[in-house]
Amino acid sequence: MNSDLRSELAPSGTLRAAINLANFLLVTGRTPDGDPEGVAPDMAAEIARRLEVPIAYVPFETPARLADAATDDAWDIGLIGAEPARAETIAFTAAYTEIEATYLVPPGSSLRGIEDVDREGVRIAVAGGSAYDLFLSRNIEHAELVRASGLDGSFDLFLERQLDALAGLRPRLLSDVERLSGSRILDGQFTAVQQAVGTPKPRERGAAFLAEFVEEAKASGLVQRLIDRHRVRGLSVAPAA
Repeated sequence: MNSDLRSELAPSGTLRAAINLANFLLVTGRTPDGDPEGVAPDMAAEIARRLEVPIAYVPFETPARLADAATDDAWDIGLIGAEPARAETIAFTAAYTEIEATYLVPPGSSLRGIEDVDREGVRIAVAGGSAYDLFLSRNIEHAELVRASGLDGSFDLFLERQLDALAGLRPRLLSDVERLSGSRILDGQFTAVQQAVGTPKPRERGAAFLAEFVEEAKASGLVQRLIDRHRVRGLSVAPAA
């Protein structure tokens, strides 16, 4: 392993891996020591193994906080949804997994398809700072986005204010629909949230290494094995870049 690469990606001698705890598909539990467990922590651990350095997990409660810390020297690599707004300070790989994002609508809703949601008067509950919130912020033209803190917060807001739609990741909405009798999940998707590995800019050599690692991890079946190991439903391997 090139020492210059190691010193760029893990200058302290330990790879500090930022993990978004809010993504319940990529973080599925905790180890006995309290470290995050799941597909994302395992990807980070494999990167550390290849760099031949120890790993230290840096957990964040929301993806927005993780992204905001990119300029604070708080972490060396971050596993998070790749979004243009975040790419201003983070050099991202191509996606290693994808998660379908769609809407849940309440009982009796007249909204039948994805295309019906972006209309005047429609109010959409969304977890503020999530990757799909950033997508909707760029693409919604007529409906109103109503933001809450976290996934549970957006569901609670959806109920409390009797909003017209709840934006979310399909796997999470599959559990939410069971909590609200008569509600429906709309077919299709408004986006697929792409989960990637990033490093704070400018770490060009490190970014190139991470990009190669992700492509090899997809092609070799590593990503699929991690999905299978943690028994995650609703998460798929992203296509090759």
